Order: sequence, then C-alpha cells, then structure tokens
Amino acid sequence: MKTEDISQLIFKLKDKSLTVAFAESCTAGSLAAAISEATGTTDVFLGSMVTYSAHAKNKVLGVKNESLKLYSAESQQVTNEMVLGLHKLLHADVCVAVTGLYGAGGSENPEKPVGTVFVSIFFKEKVEEYRVIFKGDARKMREQTIDFIFSKLEETAERHFQHA
Repeated sequence: MKTEDISQLIFKLKDKSLTVAFAESCTAGSLAAAISEATGTTDVFLGSMVTYSAHAKNKVLGVKNESLKLYSAESQQVTNEMVLGLHKLLHADVCVAVTGLYGAGGSENPEKPVGTVFVSIFFKEKVEEYRVIFKGDARKMREQTIDFIFSKLEETAERHFQHA
C-alpha cells in the first residue's frame, strides 16, 4: 500500500478517534516503519512490539508456552494470543498481530507451507482471523503481508464508519 493510501487510512482512524498498535513477528517492524511514513501517524499509532522469537512472544505478549508447543509460534492460536496480549499492554482501539513463515524450517509442513501468514485484528472486543499464503522471496512476502494488513485495516475502518 502506498504511503498516501496509508495516510488516508490514518485520517479515517483519526476522524473516529481510533488508535492502532501492532504485534509483529515475521514482518519484524516493517508495519511500524510503513505507518510511520504516513501523514498524521502520531495521532493514531501507539506503537509496535516486535516479538520475533517464541521467547519474546511469551515474555512480552504473554503467549502461553503450552500454545507455542502445541500449535507452534506460527499459528492462528498464537497470533490470537499475541493480539490479546498487545491489547492488554497498549489498550489500542485496533490491535493487529502477525506471524508466519517466510523461509524453510520452523513449523512448515504440507498444510502450512512457506508463505503461510496468520493475522489477527482485535477491534470492538472481537478478533478477526486471517490465514493467507503468499509467494515469492522473504522480501516479497513481507511486502504482500504489509499490503494485506493495511487493506484489512481499511476494511475495519470502513465498517466502523458504516456502524457509527
């Protein structure tokens, strides 16, 4: 998503007095970097927690060790726990968590190939879950993930306008 488009999203969030925060794993701070380039970010963006390792997910966001062992660090269950832990820490109106596989190893398997990304968006006491598979090298998959998340934030903002 272009910086101008992210700026428009920021204005929509600001108009509704909504704040946003990220819990990033596979994007490694790229969401925070992208939103920081937009106009008006200071008014809505609370921050981003980069919790790349399972240890950081547990210690910073309170992801249960049992969940990490049972489901793996790259799973919808863990992403949901990340987003709830983020909300508990920062109390943003809209919280986004993301984790996934951009390379071989880790928890990849036939049902969860490289390119699998999990996103959870917490808004109005509900968590929306997304599981997508992107193609390309790690840089390309990261770009696709960022675009996907900002488009989902746009949809969330639009729904808020419709129900306001």
